[in-house]
Amino acid sequence: MLRKEEKMVIRLFRRHIVIACVGILAGVVAVTMAVNHCGEAKPGRTQQAVKPGAHSEPNASSQALHSAGTKEMRAVWVPYMSLNMSYEKDKSEQSFMKKFDAIIHTAKLCGMNTLVVQVRPFSDALYKSQYYPWSHILSGAQGKDPGYDPLKDMVTESHKNGLKIHAWINPLRISISGTPSSLSNSNPCCIYQKDASKSCYIANFKDGTYYNPAYDEIRRLVADGAKEIAQKYDVDGIQFDDYFYPTQDTSFDWQSYSNYCSTAKKTGTPLSLEEWRCANINSMVTLVYREIKSVKPGLPFGIAPQGNTANDMKMGADVYAWCSAKGYVDYICPQLYYNFQNPVLPFSAAANTWRTMVKNKDIKLYFGLAAYKAGSGADSGTWKNSSTILAGQVQYGRQVKCDGFMFYSCEFLNSSQTKDEIQNVVKLLN
Repeated sequence: MLRKEEKMVIRLFRRHIVIACVGILAGVVAVTMAVNHCGEAKPGRTQQAVKPGAHSEPNASSQALHSAGTKEMRAVWVPYMSLNMSYEKDKSEQSFMKKFDAIIHTAKLCGMNTLVVQVRPFSDALYKSQYYPWSHILSGAQGKDPGYDPLKDMVTESHKNGLKIHAWINPLRISISGTPSSLSNSNPCCIYQKDASKSCYIANFKDGTYYNPAYDEIRRLVADGAKEIAQKYDVDGIQFDDYFYPTQDTSFDWQSYSNYCSTAKKTGTPLSLEEWRCANINSMVTLVYREIKSVKPGLPFGIAPQGNTANDMKMGADVYAWCSAKGYVDYICPQLYYNFQNPVLPFSAAANTWRTMVKNKDIKLYFGLAAYKAGSGADSGTWKNSSTILAGQVQYGRQVKCDGFMFYSCEFLNSSQTKDEIQNVVKLLN
């Protein structure tokens, strides 16, 4: 496995002990980063064909009963684009719920038991929040009250149809590529930018704007937002996606890192930039975890990182710690968006790596699968070589005893491009 990352985590663990008392805003390390030595990944396995079952195609009612009776996670991600009302003439509650009801219907037909719905994509909210403005996807303008509470409605309708629902949060992204086109004056980003002492809380990279997690107030904002959802809504889980630090570029947060180093040198050896970023994200993750548990101890909190662990560490996502230590997550769902023939990271090798990494028996391991790639020209056209790739991945995940699957995304459960692949998956879920 990735020995470079293992050694880095070990160094970070040791240095945490040395600098534990460093009391600066930018570099405080609230938790000890755990060390997890992973064995070598097993050789990739040749994809096995899936034989169609002899039963008939599922219907919504029978499938809902089947899904409700299984412990296996069968989830589909619902990104904000699938709920976008910006360009709809009718932006009413009825119109929004008609769109969501169609998603529920398709999910049930495909054997899903959980929806993972993006409710905070851009420092905004698809619910009434005291911390974030209303999302632009509801009305076309950020901060405009749509006149109803979408998350409340989605929770009610999901549960009525026998489905669980997890609230999906992008913790740090404010805008990217001109989306949203403008921010509400009530957006925390705008408030911070007007305050010279807090303008450093906002960082820019290329065409994106992000919160800088080096600061305690930003980590608190994210945690309070997650706690608010847990308090006000009957969701069945809360999930972070894979967007943490958007770049390895030192210019992104150079000033806050320099301030940290100046103080840390007085008492010890500063962490490297990569280590320090990991520490900041870990502080945020543990704070979110504690705040959720403070109001609903049994509510699961999970993260869906990238499938490549080397990329995760470069983004400040300390997946080794999250998979092995208490107090970070209840579940981890790596996005294993590779087929068995991927020359860089075959699906089987990635699956074996993550299965080995999850040492803590209390942490659920789900595999994120790329429904959107099925039948497409992705990965040099290799997804067109078979219609049983996703089904084979489900079978492989069961062989290595993962706890379930999450598919990206709902739009591709019902498309001509993915039809054959999805049908073969559905047969496995019945």
